[in-house]
Amino acid sequence: MSSTPVAVVTGSNKGIGLAIVRALCKQFPGDVYLTARDPGRGQQAVAQLQQEGLRPLFHQLDIDDLQSIRALRDFLKEKYGGLNVLVNNAGIAFKVHDTTPFAVQAEVTLKTNFFGTRNICTELLPLMKPYGRVVNVSSMVSSSALAGCSQELQQKFRSDTITEEELVQLMTKFVEDTKKNIHDKEGWPNTAYGVSKIGVTVLSRIQARGLNETRKGEHILLNACCPGWVRTDMAGSRAPKSPDEGAETPVYLALLPSTADAPHGQFVSDKTVKPW
Repeated sequence: MSSTPVAVVTGSNKGIGLAIVRALCKQFPGDVYLTARDPGRGQQAVAQLQQEGLRPLFHQLDIDDLQSIRALRDFLKEKYGGLNVLVNNAGIAFKVHDTTPFAVQAEVTLKTNFFGTRNICTELLPLMKPYGRVVNVSSMVSSSALAGCSQELQQKFRSDTITEEELVQLMTKFVEDTKKNIHDKEGWPNTAYGVSKIGVTVLSRIQARGLNETRKGEHILLNACCPGWVRTDMAGSRAPKSPDEGAETPVYLALLPSTADAPHGQFVSDKTVKPW
């Protein structure tokens, strides 16, 4: 078993994920795994970074597929005895003018962005080694979407005692409400991406609380962050930030020094804790 520290970045064959891998290859003292659903695209991205003189490794990962997640989990357990850094970057967004019915957009978006991310955490958080760092890539849209929720929903999403089960119920309810076309009436905003990222931010708060309760002395720090508006396939070419600039906050959180005890359970943008 290797005693080398290991970092994993989900959905990292392009965009912000690729930029995070690039930065970690330069700054993280261990093995860095670039992951992608499609092995061909993943290997292509690895080759691109190798041409830059970097040495990422590749592992297939589809966060929508539990078997794929568990294969990665078993590999990490066997080869490294755990995990030091996990960056949950994988996510999807429909374009603004996409004509796919909203209920379908809601189901597909939440399946990956919330439920896929949650499955990764369920399987990989138990592998986190002491002083591990977990970064869940959320979005500022989660804040604006939260502001667009009814007071009742806002209260639930801001609660310091909400459980993971209750959050899952709310995310499931949103998808069901869109199918019945009553999401407006039920107090939801009109953004499936925004609701999925509310889920990621709140999940991060719940997970950090759980780590405090069950693994207090292990100094594991877990946060949600917003990379900013970044020029990617997802956000478009008009965005002000380059992918490397978008990677700055996730990488900052992934590399918090072992002496740090904060931030933890926070929503961070531009390396600054934002109110939730």
